Amino acid sequence: MFTLRNVLEGTGGRLVGKAASAMFSGVAIDSRTVRQGDLFVAFRGQQHDGHHFVSQAFARGASGALVEWLPDDLPWATPNWDGEPVIVTRSTGQALQDLARYWRCQHNLTVVGVTGSVGKTTTKELIASVLAERFSVVRSSANLNTEIGLPMALMQVDDSHQVAVLEMAMHDVGEIRRLARIAVPDVGVVTNVKHTHLERLGSLQRVADAKSEIIEELKPSGVAVLNADDERVRAMGSRAAGGVCLYGMASDADPRALAIRSNGLRGIEFDVVHRGQRLHATMRAAGAHLVHAALAALAVALSMGMSIEDAVAALEVVDPDLRLSVVAGFAGSTVLDDSYNASPTSVLAALDLLAEMEGRRVAVLGDMLELGSFEEEGHRLVGQRAAEVVHWLVTVGKRAQVIAQEARASGLPPEAVESADRNDEVIARLQSGLRRDDFVLIKGSRGMRLDEVANAIRVAS
Repeated sequence: MFTLRNVLEGTGGRLVGKAASAMFSGVAIDSRTVRQGDLFVAFRGQQHDGHHFVSQAFARGASGALVEWLPDDLPWATPNWDGEPVIVTRSTGQALQDLARYWRCQHNLTVVGVTGSVGKTTTKELIASVLAERFSVVRSSANLNTEIGLPMALMQVDDSHQVAVLEMAMHDVGEIRRLARIAVPDVGVVTNVKHTHLERLGSLQRVADAKSEIIEELKPSGVAVLNADDERVRAMGSRAAGGVCLYGMASDADPRALAIRSNGLRGIEFDVVHRGQRLHATMRAAGAHLVHAALAALAVALSMGMSIEDAVAALEVVDPDLRLSVVAGFAGSTVLDDSYNASPTSVLAALDLLAEMEGRRVAVLGDMLELGSFEEEGHRLVGQRAAEVVHWLVTVGKRAQVIAQEARASGLPPEAVESADRNDEVIARLQSGLRRDDFVLIKGSRGMRLDEVANAIRVAS
């Protein structure tokens, strides 16, 4: 909970009307999603102006509004307004960021920032879950990882929280630095540098430069937690003003993973080596690719004073549905819903998991976006691996046709490969072609909306 006084101090805004006090329970930027007690922040968009929806936000229970201008014809914009407080600022976007930084600095808590090309959300969730075994933790949810979303996540902090675990996304150089200056992280985690965002950034080195901004912004008392198995990430250690912790499979990593074993949908197990001590770790989450995320969580936990025994034990109770959701599907099939997003690295990892399934293996793969110069090669790599794994391949989108072409060229029978332009076409083909004991992997970039396919073929529980 934060107060009207906090908002005025944090934003430097001007109060309109006669309200003297108010309490807020969160922040909303869409009048349709306002909850009782929210502070509604009005943004000017390309199609809609949030200032025209302030009244609707109040009607839904908003306790106040942050605005940039005062429309002449609305009662809340007049000096005599005696309803919910309205705070006028020069820029609501900048004001929200200023308020979030102010609010973060009002609390004595440890902030963990997580970024990287692939696996940010999974790593954030694992870190938060492990730390929650000892600390009171707040974590950014859903897509609250941008210059608007991250401040909204920070405004969820209250006096009960000891740790905030925040995901940081970017599209260009400078954006991670801006987020880090809002959140002021004590621990910075970088998962990897891969071929995402090349459409904007042009090269892997530029991607690395952008991701390294979180490390450069750490204080001398901060800790950089870096993937030792990614050379570009490992090199970021030279940019850290404070401590550096390398995790991975490399011989100098600590914590380090050995003897990794994937048990299909039952989860994974591996040995963890820390300061000469070797412990066995198990997780209910599926996919060997999760080992790096687990090691990052262990590294953060160790940096915050947890024992290796407690941290490893915490992995065992982590919710298995991190990003991959396994649900019953149409006609007795099993759906591996990994539709949230996709890159070549993550699709290859998902195909590796699908390869462990005993039954007919079906993959629905959509376009992978923002790959820039790596677009064709990335889709071809996925097509080659799909030919080794699947019995039936359905691709969605123009770019994914390259996956289909490469799968045929790599030996998958032509009759086992189909391409579609729309999700409804895919749904129809699956509903007519799926059978009992099929395993169906669904994965594509978020813009492809393949969650529509997953939802259409899942069986309601």
